[in-house]
Amino acid sequence: MSIRVLVVDDQSLVRAGFRTILDSEDGIEVVGEAADGMEALAQVAALAPDVVCMDVQMPGMDGLEATRLITADDTSRAAVLVLTTFNREDYLFAALDAGASGFLLKNSSPEQLIEAVQIVARGDALLSPDVTRRVIEAVASRTAPAAAAAPVASAAALATPPPAPPAELATLTEREREVLELLAQGISNAEIAERLWVGEATVKTHVSKVLMKLGLRDRVHAVVYAYEHGVVRPRG
Repeated sequence: MSIRVLVVDDQSLVRAGFRTILDSEDGIEVVGEAADGMEALAQVAALAPDVVCMDVQMPGMDGLEATRLITADDTSRAAVLVLTTFNREDYLFAALDAGASGFLLKNSSPEQLIEAVQIVARGDALLSPDVTRRVIEAVASRTAPAAAAAPVASAAALATPPPAPPAELATLTEREREVLELLAQGISNAEIAERLWVGEATVKTHVSKVLMKLGLRDRVHAVVYAYEHGVVRPRG
């Protein structure tokens, strides 16, 4: 079955370029285009795409708000791949917070675009290689304990116990917890399989269970979750 793609960008020339690249790949079909967020919502409802290639800055409803509404819709199966010329962390985290499954710069190669669509379509989402490590480092930085920046901590503050971990973390098996920790390093299933001395299919099963138990959309959000809830700690 072909991967059904909706291309969303306010520039017709950009949309045409993405369509040409994606339609040239066997197994990918561009089923529609949209020029803004509102049109994207209507097209998602009408065409039921598997992947939405979403621009960020557009007139009217922007790509971030459209992404938020698409991913919040339980009737939609579409995963959102955000495509932008802006290599900015505020856009990056806004896209992740909105539920995007991937983030790719428009200066990426055609091969990277095709691969990103394929990855997002199978739910094995990762950010493009040029920003994956930046995401992990930035998430780690922004979730570092606030006390580290304080000059002096009060006795009361020191005596306050850390917040309890989310209840769903306790539902993970020891191996699933280990897989989550490795996911947080931004490594692939093949690399995880090599480290754990198991088959890649087994890793995929563990990843799926981790995402299901934690209520996460994909691997990208597993990385954010792991840092935000102390499963892994920022490196010093």
